Amino acid sequence: MFRKTSCGVAFARQEADYNGHYGIQEVCSICPLAQITLCKEAWVRPDLAEVTRHARALGATGPVEIDERAIIVEGLDGPTRNNLQQVFGFQCHDRNNPHLYRQHGRAPIGWEAENGTPTP
Repeated sequence: MFRKTSCGVAFARQEADYNGHYGIQEVCSICPLAQITLCKEAWVRPDLAEVTRHARALGATGPVEIDERAIIVEGLDGPTRNNLQQVFGFQCHDRNNPHLYRQHGRAPIGWEAENGTPTP
């Protein structure tokens, strides 16, 4: 079982996750160690200038940033952010709708913490 569909697909194909979920470490806590290793080896922080050029060509507005978890953009819809994710193998989030820690992306639903207590 995987938290993200792309993680399960990548596992079945014996390759790294094409959506770069490795940067969102809490997603990986239930993945098999061999899969985590594949994803870790493939996960590389992309070059900001290259990401910015690509994001601008797709219509991004505002600053483009890259933090330890994701590319952060403004002005792009979900499918267009997915394009950036899959081109760079690194998560891409909307600055105005950030992904929430231990929750399913931007949705206010999550999973229980390792010790069984609800997540905030």
